[in-house]
Amino acid sequence: MEKDRDVSWSAPNSWVILPATLWDLGALYRLERLCFAQDAWPVTDLIAVLTMPGVVRLKAIWRRRMIGFIAGDPRPSEGIAWIATLGVHPDFRRQGIGRALLRACEQQLRLPRIRLTVRRSNEAAISLYEEEGYRIVSSIPAYYRDGEMAWVMEKELFK
Repeated sequence: MEKDRDVSWSAPNSWVILPATLWDLGALYRLERLCFAQDAWPVTDLIAVLTMPGVVRLKAIWRRRMIGFIAGDPRPSEGIAWIATLGVHPDFRRQGIGRALLRACEQQLRLPRIRLTVRRSNEAAISLYEEEGYRIVSSIPAYYRDGEMAWVMEKELFK
């Protein structure tokens, strides 16, 4: 993957990863609804994630269309960061976009540990996270709106 001044990552199939801004609110709203349906964040949360200081927010773009998004919430006083959300448009899954977003976000977070939550039934996401070095450390009962449990996964980047 090539690096560029304005592009975190680029891929041979022409999608790129760029910083996301408040100008991306409409596209992010549509992507959230498509990726997460009943668990999609409300507009107020999307505005917050796109504007809160310190949050790492990256988008994957293909032909000027947002096809992926990730947000990382650094908590330096705790020595940990949380991946708040990671979503890839269903038509673009299994092309390395989620992995590239995750790696780019981890690189920018620069904290020793990163955590995230994932639906217990989301085997594809769990597999990706495990391949990237995340391990299940706990669970949260009834985390999702339909009552499904979430796994809390953690990766230690450095000590």
